[in-house]
Amino acid sequence: MKTFAIKPIDRSIEDEIINKIDNLTKPKGSLGRLEELALRICLIQHTSTPELKNPHNVLFAGDHGILDEGVSVSPKEVTWQQLSHFSKGGAGINFLCNQHGFRLVLVDAGVDYDIPAGHGIIDMKVRRGTRNFLHGPAMTLEEFDQCVERGAQVVREIHSEGCNVISFGEMGSGNTSPSAMWMYCFTGIDLKRCIGAGAGLDNAGIRHKYEVLSQAAANYSGDDIPESKIAWFGGLEMAMALGGMLQAAELGMLIIVDGFIMTSVILAASQLYPAVMEYAVFGHQGDESGHKLMLEAMNVKAILHLDLRLGEGSGAVCAYPILESAVRMINHMDSFQSVNVTKYF
Repeated sequence: MKTFAIKPIDRSIEDEIINKIDNLTKPKGSLGRLEELALRICLIQHTSTPELKNPHNVLFAGDHGILDEGVSVSPKEVTWQQLSHFSKGGAGINFLCNQHGFRLVLVDAGVDYDIPAGHGIIDMKVRRGTRNFLHGPAMTLEEFDQCVERGAQVVREIHSEGCNVISFGEMGSGNTSPSAMWMYCFTGIDLKRCIGAGAGLDNAGIRHKYEVLSQAAANYSGDDIPESKIAWFGGLEMAMALGGMLQAAELGMLIIVDGFIMTSVILAASQLYPAVMEYAVFGHQGDESGHKLMLEAMNVKAILHLDLRLGEGSGAVCAYPILESAVRMINHMDSFQSVNVTKYF
């Protein structure tokens, strides 16, 4: 597998940053999460005057063999249809990226369809969808490695264009199933609590999904190492996002994590490189059952809780203005000393 040189955050200027935040013209701690986020961004960028530059949302798309087992109400063709829709500019993630100044990058990681050229979709296809992990590994370790490298390549190119803040989205009918499996494998939370409605399953559908995934877990015969579990149960678009996150961390970029699926991706990435978590903030707590539990298991707190379950990077992009406010706070608020205001706390 491709290796990454992800350095733990250098905290040598942490006291300097905290002192700057504490001496802004406000009661200590009164800007709450903005203060926490400002500190995180400053530490990632190793400066007390941080910048957010050229934000990108990278959306990877891929299909899933487990869909053959009826674990989603969303048919497979929706993956390529929505990817095409994104390229035309009229989907949910499009208006959010336009609103908040993000460039949307679309990547075919493994869609089971021949996407025509000329639509602005980057062809990184590893294969036409994963295999059905009920019966064996969804992808080989070699295919997983290809995904990681290709996801990393996309991020390197974006970084070279001056981007230092990035979010990741996904499109793939049925991808809450591999996400639930990664959550189960890497948190130890009971599988039943990892499974939700996805795109809209009813109670009977959720029971069936649990039965299928429970049997898939019982059928696992791979090694007891993270790479094997990631490849066995994962999605091509998820593995590509994993490579993108690891590359972003190596490059010192700020990663905004989206909902249930992307949270499972950084959870899996952290099994390989724990330091990736130091470069991440979590955009929102989604409505998918299990997301709150996964965030709690990772000991992280989301910025927003808007009951979203769209995916695509939507919650991460929605959270971006909060990050901008944190940066504006530390860069543009006066200090008590600079305006001769007596500290009143």
